[in-house]
Amino acid sequence: MLLAFHKPYGVLSQFTPDGSAHRTLAEFGFPSGIYPIGRLDADSEGLLLLSDEARWNGALLDPSCHVEKTYRVLVERRPSSEAVRVLCEGVIIDGRMTLPARVVVMDPQPDVPPRDPPVRVRKSVQDFWLELRICEGRNRQVRRMTAAIGHPTIRLIRVAFGGFAPRDLTPGMWRELTVEEARSLTRRPG
Repeated sequence: MLLAFHKPYGVLSQFTPDGSAHRTLAEFGFPSGIYPIGRLDADSEGLLLLSDEARWNGALLDPSCHVEKTYRVLVERRPSSEAVRVLCEGVIIDGRMTLPARVVVMDPQPDVPPRDPPVRVRKSVQDFWLELRICEGRNRQVRRMTAAIGHPTIRLIRVAFGGFAPRDLTPGMWRELTVEEARSLTRRPG
């Protein structure tokens, strides 16, 4: 079984509480015996895959498999073309260079649903959305990458895994993937 879940903001990518006030996956009515494939921080939103089949972990998370994960990232200020180039080539996190990424400043800015609670808005600093595609998944990697170029992440939404980008899920909803959707996970997005 392979499930797609739109993880809301403030939800842990685990079934057991960690002592914080964050909600857990246990409250969303998933079938028994499944577990998340990878993680999204409680502060992050969007596509989280869950399965009862261990083979998906290696097939989707091992950087050598080159399965891209696509994120919409709201950052402070518009990054320069040089900052985008640095992100694309890689930044150093914990003494190691990240693998190359694909980064685009989204123009026009995407229409995304509001977040609960809303993101902070500052009149003096304009925020911009980036589309960032990576094939590794280090701890808080996207946030650390944008911080490394001087553009802190304000909001982070994972929108695709490989070639699978569901548009029918709203925060808190989940569904089983079709056979064709499961195959698309290891295909490179267009």
